Amino acid sequence: MALFRTKKEETDETAPQKEVASTLKEKAPTKKKEASSKGVPVGRNLASVLRAPRITEKATMHSGAGVYVFNVDTKATKRDVALAVERFYKVKPVKVNITQVPSKIVSRRGRGKSGVKTGGKKAYVYLKEGDSINSI
Repeated sequence: MALFRTKKEETDETAPQKEVASTLKEKAPTKKKEASSKGVPVGRNLASVLRAPRITEKATMHSGAGVYVFNVDTKATKRDVALAVERFYKVKPVKVNITQVPSKIVSRRGRGKSGVKTGGKKAYVYLKEGDSINSI
């Protein structure tokens, strides 16, 4: 760089340094995430993703159409739910939708006090025709 000099000097020492730097960049090891034998990324605990199947009248009506509803962890993503269903129920989901369940204020009978029923997340898992999950 000839910012303060009027003449730009090139020496033979600068050329080999550039080559050494480029070879060091090529030899640098790359870090990869290792996967277990089942294709699930290491460090992801799928056992805590699916809390329980959601057994309601509406969920029962959906199960006839190949859609199953689960209570899931609040930090779970669609990918986590899909991997957990595939691992534990041996069925590959076509699509997963996740919705938030809002918390509600409830009153105690006879006490006159109110409390809070915590919310959470629920996941709708869509399966192919012919596939099913036996939750109970």
